[in-house]
Amino acid sequence: MPRDPLIGLVGKPSAGKSSTLNSLTDASSKVGNFPFTTIDPQRAIGYLQIDCACTRYNLTDKCRPNYGSCVNGRRSVPIELLDVAGLVPGAHEGKGLGNKFLDDLRHADALIHVVDASGTTDAEGKVTRGYDPSVDIAWLRSEIVAWIRGNLMTKWGSIKRRHIAVKATAVETLQNQLSGYGSTSAVVARTLDKLGLKEPLEEWSDETIDRVVNAFTDEKFPTVIALNKIDHPDADKNIAKIAKQQDPNSIVLCSAISEIFLRKMAKQGYIRYTEGSEFVDTREDLIADGDPDGGGLKELDEKNRNRIENLKDMVLYRFGSTGVVHVLTKAAEILGLVPVFPVRNVATFGSSGVGESSGSKGVFRDCVLVKKGSTVGDVARKVMGDAPIAYIEGAGGLRVAEDQLVAVGKNDILSFKVGK
Repeated sequence: MPRDPLIGLVGKPSAGKSSTLNSLTDASSKVGNFPFTTIDPQRAIGYLQIDCACTRYNLTDKCRPNYGSCVNGRRSVPIELLDVAGLVPGAHEGKGLGNKFLDDLRHADALIHVVDASGTTDAEGKVTRGYDPSVDIAWLRSEIVAWIRGNLMTKWGSIKRRHIAVKATAVETLQNQLSGYGSTSAVVARTLDKLGLKEPLEEWSDETIDRVVNAFTDEKFPTVIALNKIDHPDADKNIAKIAKQQDPNSIVLCSAISEIFLRKMAKQGYIRYTEGSEFVDTREDLIADGDPDGGGLKELDEKNRNRIENLKDMVLYRFGSTGVVHVLTKAAEILGLVPVFPVRNVATFGSSGVGESSGSKGVFRDCVLVKKGSTVGDVARKVMGDAPIAYIEGAGGLRVAEDQLVAVGKNDILSFKVGK
């Protein structure tokens, strides 16, 4: 199955980006026994949790994904992550790994900015106390804007002359310049539509160009702000300040190190824990609830018992979870991702062919993520490539036109019939 879209993780040193990446890519319960699935040193597979289509048809017991997992209708769908390195102030001027940082960044469809909400690391990731993490959010955005604006302004004169000579539209001219950032004409068109500019491109002032670059940055690089280390005593005041400055819908509170610890203890048999949950059961908890065997869990030593109790009080009960699972959920939300389930048989939802028993190999084996506004034809090309499609069927065996939109619960179960 195709892996895109691509979510980039950014963050200064010691903000907890590596811990967040590791917690998002912990796939040991999903594919083999590896701690996470690596594509190359900078790319890995994370797991987005969605409601699976199997619940609509009471087939949760037969759902067996080819990739990821499905537990009681809660499905973990693979999504590609990019570790964007070299984040320091002045990146657009080449400081640190600036050029590489920005080159990596342009491939991402959305960003997760991991911010040290505790304020215990400065702009370069060095240990301190009382640092204002809202500064990190501001300068990350300013670096991206300065990078794009700088490249645009160095050749703005020739851009205008060519624009007039070929009688191009503003979308055509800008896309020609912004395609290097992974843009599309649709992204540029949405950018200009939101601004509602009246003046022609050749008359744009520096102020107008600034507005265009800022709007394009928002459109091309929508960003989730993952406020990490929420269990630190200094985090509350910083979170309150950032919540007033940023769109609350872009913020997720998390503690990546807590999530890693809980998953590790669960795998070793000391606790019962489901990722993303607010509940943790120890052997003592289960015995108190009437299970004389304590669920078969191991006895905790005093150090780990105290750590788990503190984690419950400081993170789980207070915030509802470690927040890590919600980071990818929020990224999928701002991208408007829609899960689509390609099947061979729209009657059984299986991948079995003629002559094989219904659902003998499980149902809803595959799931792809497409952006909001995608059509059935877009999904067909993503899944089938250049293969000729004779017709497409949806749930219930009804034929579906290629220009119909897909959405959750609508045209999201599809069978592609190859032929001319």
